[in-house]
Amino acid sequence: MQLIAHNSIDSIIQCDWDFHEHTNTPFTRYEFHQCLEHSGCIGGDTGWQPMHLEFVDLGKPVALIPGYIKRHSWGEYVFDFAWAEAHQRYHRPYYPKLIAAVPFTPCAGPRILLAPDVELGKILPELETQIPYIAEAYGFHSWHWLFAHAPDWPSANNSNWHRRLGCQYHWYNDDYQDFAGFLDKLTSRKRKNLRKERQQIRQQGIGFNWIAGTDINQQQLHEFYACYANTYHVRGRQPYLNDQFFQLLCQTMPENILLMQAVKEEQAIAYAWYFKDDHNLYGRYWGSLEEIPCLHFEACYYQGIDYCIANQLAHFDAGAQGEHKLARGFIPQPTHSYHWLQEKGFDTAIEQFCQQEAKQVTEYMDWAATQLPFRATM
Repeated sequence: MQLIAHNSIDSIIQCDWDFHEHTNTPFTRYEFHQCLEHSGCIGGDTGWQPMHLEFVDLGKPVALIPGYIKRHSWGEYVFDFAWAEAHQRYHRPYYPKLIAAVPFTPCAGPRILLAPDVELGKILPELETQIPYIAEAYGFHSWHWLFAHAPDWPSANNSNWHRRLGCQYHWYNDDYQDFAGFLDKLTSRKRKNLRKERQQIRQQGIGFNWIAGTDINQQQLHEFYACYANTYHVRGRQPYLNDQFFQLLCQTMPENILLMQAVKEEQAIAYAWYFKDDHNLYGRYWGSLEEIPCLHFEACYYQGIDYCIANQLAHFDAGAQGEHKLARGFIPQPTHSYHWLQEKGFDTAIEQFCQQEAKQVTEYMDWAATQLPFRATM
């Protein structure tokens, strides 16, 4: 197979990208990656440089891997800082590295986009063979396939790459007719807790508006970004994403966007930014200008559940991490990532680390399943 490396999304014709991308996932869309690059959230001195790999077989495109050359490990959510430190301690290069991932987006999904009628099992052996040569040619020292989606796990597990297991929390719609129907599935104590949290918000006169991407105006965008940036500033950090990124999203893929606005006394006090597709809701960015107890839970969880029920969406991914989601009906779900390192001297230690980590994650998920708030069914 011939490999073509693209160092800008602009070197790929959108119809060629879309030829491979047939998954309906917002984060694999050409427009999403283009917005990141055109807004300057990646590229330049950000430590993220586009490197999209296109595989061509006998003149026909067969696979496209959206990827980025990284000079740090921030914004990935599969943490490998200890690996990088070990390489540095022994004077071995770890950066730059190549990741197959969606920047700043820890959502599982397709990372290797296939042409119609092409099987992943055909591509992976070729990729596994070629990765060391690609690394040598393009000067990176490790390769990381982050948040692979479940249909790809069986094929990926047949590779010699290191597999890391992680855990997230997702909500699933059991054909609920309304939020009360969801609450009816919970134990009495958990049901009362959730009602109490929602009641706290209502008693303060806070209301909520869902704004479709096509209807978001400039004032709302400005207010949202102030709230979003504030979540970083209070921790002494700069936000990963700039306001131009959100402007471009609204221009190029508004059908995948929802903005949830929290209002008190006719003033917007908080926003939550969501993405959606035909079956899924994704809670991504949030911010508030006031510290109000339970507002985060309402804006980022309960409002999302309400939306899924009202619009018959099957699945709600409210973001990475957050054990507190268990008590609110979010179920622990495994994530898989796969890793290749050029330096083979660490392979044994890293494999042991991955095995131990997987054991701990599995044990944790078994425990977490016992903490779910649902009533036992006969």
